[in-house]
Amino acid sequence: MQQQQTYNAGIYARLSREDEREGDSVSIETQKQILRRHVLEQGWHLVDVYVDDGWSGGNFDRPDFQRLIADVQSGKINLVLVKEVSRF
Repeated sequence: MQQQQTYNAGIYARLSREDEREGDSVSIETQKQILRRHVLEQGWHLVDVYVDDGWSGGNFDRPDFQRLIADVQSGKINLVLVKEVSRF
């Protein structure tokens, strides 16, 4: 019998200044709400939520993005969820 993988999830949400004119559809709170619900529905363990508000996706020196990468490298999380790839 195959052993089920345990997922320790990290949620990443980002909003750049350019995104603000699009309204609530891409808001930080909306992203977190959608992703938290998905983690719960899947039965995964939510380890942490990482948020970079006001940062461009072209800048990889985003503080919580760097914290997320460090947590992946250390094995603290083994699954990263984003609402859209463009948020990553």
